[in-house]
Amino acid sequence: QVQLVESGGGLVQPGGSLRLSCAASGFTFSKYAMTWVRQAPGKGLEWVSDINSRSTYYTDSMKGRFTISRDNAKNTLYLQMNSLKPEDPAVYYCAKDVSEGNSRDLDAWGQGTLVTVSS
Repeated sequence: QVQLVESGGGLVQPGGSLRLSCAASGFTFSKYAMTWVRQAPGKGLEWVSDINSRSTYYTDSMKGRFTISRDNAKNTLYLQMNSLKPEDPAVYYCAKDVSEGNSRDLDAWGQGTLVTVSS
């Protein structure tokens, strides 16, 4: 059974940093691309970043501020978020791609972790 469990969310001041983690189990983690998606209050899902074995991708507004990474030995996905802005608060979800490439067809989701940015 595929399980994804996010952690690391919390309250941070504008300009601050957080590192999100996503612990994966129930599948061969290294063989699949992984994605971070977020949902701000009252808004739809927004793709944040994804990673496969060869490359990473970011939505434009997060390039240079967010860094996605993975530790296949620990079956864990990370999202380092720096220079957080007032528009970044959201529930952040990690999700599993159906393939090794970044198809963005996602077949498993975590429960999400809340990020709040406020002074």
